[in-house]
Amino acid sequence: MKGKAIVIGAGISGLTTAYLLKKNGLDVTVLEAESEVGGTMKSKRIDEYLVEYGPNSALETTPLFKVIIEDLGLLSQMVYANESSNKRYILRDGKLHLIPMKPQEFFKSRLWSWRGKLRVLLEPFHGRAKEEETLAQFVRRRLGKEFLDYTINPFVAGVYAGDPEKLSVRSAFPRLYALEEKYGGLIIGTIRGAKERKKRAEQSKVSARMFSFTDGMGTLPKALAQFLGESVILNARVKNIKKGEKFIVEFESEDKTEKIESEIVVVSTPAYAASKLVSELSGSLSNELQKIHYPPVAEIVFGYKKEQVGIEPDGFGFLIPEKENRKILGTLWNSSIFPKRAPDGFVEFTTFVGGTRQPEMALKSNDELIRIVSNELKDIMKVKGEPEFVWISRWEKAIPQYNIGHSKIMEAIEKFENENPGIYFCANYRGGIAVGDCLMSAEKIANKILSKI
Repeated sequence: MKGKAIVIGAGISGLTTAYLLKKNGLDVTVLEAESEVGGTMKSKRIDEYLVEYGPNSALETTPLFKVIIEDLGLLSQMVYANESSNKRYILRDGKLHLIPMKPQEFFKSRLWSWRGKLRVLLEPFHGRAKEEETLAQFVRRRLGKEFLDYTINPFVAGVYAGDPEKLSVRSAFPRLYALEEKYGGLIIGTIRGAKERKKRAEQSKVSARMFSFTDGMGTLPKALAQFLGESVILNARVKNIKKGEKFIVEFESEDKTEKIESEIVVVSTPAYAASKLVSELSGSLSNELQKIHYPPVAEIVFGYKKEQVGIEPDGFGFLIPEKENRKILGTLWNSSIFPKRAPDGFVEFTTFVGGTRQPEMALKSNDELIRIVSNELKDIMKVKGEPEFVWISRWEKAIPQYNIGHSKIMEAIEKFENENPGIYFCANYRGGIAVGDCLMSAEKIANKILSKI
């Protein structure tokens, strides 16, 4: 098969798209503005601690994971999460409560009151919404305010760094929205949906296995880039995309401006960057992309001696409801999830600060962040003394928020793609923010391209 494609952005979405196109015979050029690939998916080992710049793990929600991992020779480096990582905790009234995973555990749990539990059980008796809802409106209507405050609110802060009062349930949680639309309720929909996923060989995010690699999630984008070889051009800052007989991509590399042409261009940058790239092609689409909000997040990694930690980190970690009035969003217990995340005799925790809930917190100085997180962990996990290891990273624009109105932005993208055949958008603001979502979006875009050549 002959053909040429330009992919702008070497994050996991762009690299996977390029990989799938090259595997099917296309000549691919990947332009990456930074000096290394991966976007937010980078890993680094420091003093025997493994730190992640972005996602700490992935859920095996699509068979494409195994296909790519086996093809790249990474199977021996793949590491599944410890069984104890299924245990997740939520802070309520200053105490950590295990999130129940079975019906009998639900009734015994002290995370919710009996009144709150009864409200959840009444879920099948509530009808459909008549208009687009925020996640908070959806959950209050179907499951009650207490479930929103002490389950969904902390979950959204942990996954999206977002606010359920702003996120669109249809855009941010399409599977949840579909349960109501298709089956009329969440409980009956969950049961029937599980049977349908089994037929499609898909895994729900609840049952899918969590994994990483021996040297962290950055292993995957590095291996994809190695497969692509000289097709990946680093330090290539794309200035704009123009339309002639073909698409013309202008970029700066090594202090000189270059242009390349192609009938196929895949834009795999964050929305705020994509907005600038398409400004000459469509001012209206550029404006729509600018509407996607990315809140700031700070990530603070601490290493402690095991004996410093009063509460055993037996599980995935904990999340904090907004009602608890804390200064952190939650903490991952990295060394309890995967092996070799910390030296022998030590533990590694990753704490997240900021997000939509408290954006100003992510912008505090390193010293302030260390003090804040240290004090919170002393109180919540009964930690004694100060951390032996500290590492901090920040994202001024971290995770795209699928807020109310997001579906209209997606419609604008699709309309633009239809009116300008050959240009495609593939990034985590479209189709989901999880690593598995990015792979499935890349597969969808690659298949579209291949079907038209």
